[in-house]
Amino acid sequence: MGFLSGPVTFQCFEIEGDSSRHFGPDEVKILEKFAISEIAATAEAPGVGFLAGEHLLDLKFDLEKNVIGDALNCAIRVDSHQIPSAIRKAWVQMELAALTAENPGTRPTKVQRQEAKDAVQERCEDEIRSGRFLRMQQLPVLWDAQNSILYLGSGSVTAADLCCDLFARAFDLELNPMTASRRAKQWATAAKRLKALDQTIPSVFHVNNAGAEISWWNQQEGNWDFLGNELLLWLWWRWETASDTIALPDGSEVTGMFARTLSLQCPRDESGKETITAEGPTGLPEAVQAIRSGKLPRRAGMTLVRQGQQYDVALQPETFTVSGAKIHLDDTSEGRGGLEDRIDSVRALHETIDLLFKAFCEQRVGKNWPGELDQIGRWLKSEGARRKNPAA
Repeated sequence: MGFLSGPVTFQCFEIEGDSSRHFGPDEVKILEKFAISEIAATAEAPGVGFLAGEHLLDLKFDLEKNVIGDALNCAIRVDSHQIPSAIRKAWVQMELAALTAENPGTRPTKVQRQEAKDAVQERCEDEIRSGRFLRMQQLPVLWDAQNSILYLGSGSVTAADLCCDLFARAFDLELNPMTASRRAKQWATAAKRLKALDQTIPSVFHVNNAGAEISWWNQQEGNWDFLGNELLLWLWWRWETASDTIALPDGSEVTGMFARTLSLQCPRDESGKETITAEGPTGLPEAVQAIRSGKLPRRAGMTLVRQGQQYDVALQPETFTVSGAKIHLDDTSEGRGGLEDRIDSVRALHETIDLLFKAFCEQRVGKNWPGELDQIGRWLKSEGARRKNPAA
């Protein structure tokens, strides 16, 4: 059921002004009030409402089922009417054939083509009203009151917008996506390094480049999403040349390695994108050549181990969207205790990734960064970038 079993995919939202929420019957009633059964989709807009979470048609909201400790577990369903374009085209051809039946072989006139389009539009509306061509999508949701974070089980920007709108209407809450920029600002505020962060621009990793260009970065003030890409390259360098264990700000340590998948893109959009699938993708010659040519990581699979718990994840670093995360738990807890352990593990996974980014920010915005940047540049030029490639 969503976050309670199997691999998880999520993007995180910080919940503003809701630091003391205690879930109870009132929240369950709100879920019922804004259930998908109460919100119908139209031809112009999708229907967006809550599900109880067990399956696509589950509308049996219950305190015991939906409230687990200090977390609310449910789902959002998005209903939309999507008549396939191929069917629309077929209907248009059928209408035109009927209109030109008395004059076979002639081309339809402009008036006839418009008449056919109008007839098809009316037919589409009739089909929608009848409930045909209804597409239903279920998105798991976990609301963590302990940390005022909402986990949405999707990496889609559209899904994020629909989720934020629903929670604003139902619970009068403002959700802010926890992107690389927002996490960097949170770190800088706590560390009293906002001025230094404001002056941070993309790094030039290759000594022959005059400046850094990043096509997917909009260069707006307060946007430091490029730090997510730099995090992955920094980890690559650290794990290859120093140690696979990194000290975290809370005093714990995380051990990591890249695994399974790696996507890289030319920041100047000159040499395109590249996706590598392998058990150890960073050790392959094509991966090494990609970063040496200036490409930056856009998505990476990683295995992380912290405090005795292992996570296998794929991370999209600008938005910090986690995909297909496998959480390895000891199956000793049963019943409600097992569910609470599972939720604690989701929290711990998010915390681990967040602390890893904060450890990077401490280096990236610190006085030692020019020295590390020089080392990374020399590593990219040298054969050292091939050190762990067994074929080198």
